[in-house]
Amino acid sequence: MRILFFMLSLIFGLAFNPTAATANTGEMPTEQLLAVKYMNALTEHDYKTLRKFYNRDSVFFDKTANRKYTGGRFIIDFLERAHEGVLEYNFNIEHMYNAGSLVVMIGNYHLKGPGEQFGKPGKIIDIAIPGVTSLKLDMLNHRVIEHMDLLDYQTMSDQLAMQ
Repeated sequence: MRILFFMLSLIFGLAFNPTAATANTGEMPTEQLLAVKYMNALTEHDYKTLRKFYNRDSVFFDKTANRKYTGGRFIIDFLERAHEGVLEYNFNIEHMYNAGSLVVMIGNYHLKGPGEQFGKPGKIIDIAIPGVTSLKLDMLNHRVIEHMDLLDYQTMSDQLAMQ
């Protein structure tokens, strides 16, 4: 997986900074702007805003872990459980592109939080998980049709072993 990210970085030049890009909205496609807004709500645990992105047909799929949640209520329930006690959570987007309403983001998820969720009770863990997140968006209604993650859980496991 690390080789894949290295190769992608060489091919695409991974010089994307979403914070800087949102300052000049004229340069970013509207699909990418919506994707960044959604990812900000996700990583900020802003469930009120996230509810607006989902409907009963929305899908959240962690393909690597083979976990799928369908419907806004079930997705939010999962996220609230998964984020319980999390101190820091962000997604560093290294590269983003879109083909119409399909937005693909390559980067890493940074997580700092209670070790209990990772078999490390009493510890605070700090990990960065490389991943690819793709979003199928309904641009007319500003909703997420499907959120799919492909995450490098081997890297996560290696980092946890050292903590």
